[in-house]
Amino acid sequence: MTARTAAPVPGGTIDAAPATVAAPPFGRWGQLVIGVICMVMIANLQYGWTFFVPDIQKKFGFDRAAIQWAFTLFVLFETWLVPVEGWFVDKYGPRVVVLFGGLLCGIGWVINSYAETLNMFYLGQVVAGIGAGAVYGTCVGSALKWFPDKRGLAAGITAAGFGAGSALTVAPIQWMIAENGFQAAFFNFGIGQGIIVMVLSVFLVSPKKGQVAEAAGNASVAQTRRNFTPGEVARQPIFWLMYFMFVIVGAGGLMITANLKPIAADIGVDKVPVTIMGLTMVAITFAATIDRVLNGLTRPFFGWVSDKIGRENTMFIAFAMEGFGIYMLYLWGHDPLWFVLLSGFVFFAWGEIYSLFPSTCTDTFGTKFAATNAGLLYTAKGTAALLVPAANYLQQSSASWDGVFLVAAGANILASILAIAVLKPWRARYIARNA
Repeated sequence: MTARTAAPVPGGTIDAAPATVAAPPFGRWGQLVIGVICMVMIANLQYGWTFFVPDIQKKFGFDRAAIQWAFTLFVLFETWLVPVEGWFVDKYGPRVVVLFGGLLCGIGWVINSYAETLNMFYLGQVVAGIGAGAVYGTCVGSALKWFPDKRGLAAGITAAGFGAGSALTVAPIQWMIAENGFQAAFFNFGIGQGIIVMVLSVFLVSPKKGQVAEAAGNASVAQTRRNFTPGEVARQPIFWLMYFMFVIVGAGGLMITANLKPIAADIGVDKVPVTIMGLTMVAITFAATIDRVLNGLTRPFFGWVSDKIGRENTMFIAFAMEGFGIYMLYLWGHDPLWFVLLSGFVFFAWGEIYSLFPSTCTDTFGTKFAATNAGLLYTAKGTAALLVPAANYLQQSSASWDGVFLVAAGANILASILAIAVLKPWRARYIARNA
């Protein structure tokens, strides 16, 4: 049967690709699934780090804030090199970049397994960060290109692999650390995750002309038909508004992600058993598991919502929820049950930034350079990571996490107001002007 030509239609539906254009391996949904699995494989590099910190501190006696600089370096190199890696993807395709990234992810954690000095941990996290950024930026960029009609949902599903990917390994990592030591956990998980990413990389491809529509927005989601180069994007003030919003929202979530176990220990709830719906676990394990699941589910959920009601409207709702959740965690977090429930709420309201901002960026600046442009915006996560050690210093100086919670809550409320009052009307005018 002869396929029809792809074209944008009302509501964003995409017809089948032209008969002369070969379908990608496993179809565009197959490309999405491969990207999700790759994201799952690199999730522990960020979300598993909190479980290693106490044992590293115990074994070597390093200052906790000094150890957390390794996490900051990971996030910096994971994010700030993504525009470079995105340029390679836009020019040469995703396969070689993800292969390279998987290799570095494995090497980084192997270095951590042998590290005995802070500098070696810093090196391991730098190498792992470069690898994780190559995989992350490529997979998100691929989703943005393959699904112009469902951009929020596709970016959210892909980012969910990173957000929830470590949920199933929370208990295994903790078990391996307890039974065999953190070095063995670094080594075994690093090797396994890196190999799987490298194998899957051979199936990734970029869409060819005619396989997807150039733009497929609807009445709620404005999309440009012009493709801005990365150099042009970096000169747009509206881009820097998005960047600022990404930084202030991202910082609060990263502070809690990196310090979840230390926070629980400092307020005395980490080892307290908590029962929810007949299931009992100690608070920190329960919280970490729920947090990762909800941090993953929020990305496709709010991405889907944003496809329906608009990016900025969704940002307003989600960021306001995040600010409220952090403030309630500040008030009620000393109760083990509320610590588990509210940390889950906070992660649910935070993780959507990794679907909303890439989608908004590509809607505003076009598809052709999506991997590079979204990568430029993604560097805001690295900038936000610079505040993680600052949170530790603030906590140490005041002997309390209260100030950290209050600053993070206020930043999210500010971002929610900016989304609806400034970004929404500005972006509408911007797209109309560049139609």
